[in-house]
Amino acid sequence: MERDNMMHGARTALNQNQEMRDWCENFLKSRERESNQNLSDEEFEKHWRYHRPEIMHAGAAEAVQAFKGEKVKR
Repeated sequence: MERDNMMHGARTALNQNQEMRDWCENFLKSRERESNQNLSDEEFEKHWRYHRPEIMHAGAAEAVQAFKGEKVKR
């Protein structure tokens, strides 16, 4: 249940802060690219377009935490 609350809060934050949303999308896209190195760039872009919503939803909490950690480093 707590994981669901964290994900919901992260999704809300992403919907309200475009800078954070862009950073988190790039973070998740890069991570997804690393796990799909066997795909050509064109194949990966098709994969990303199709799977982006579920990846963004599932990875929202982790991406927001990474974003906040990156902001602290600056």
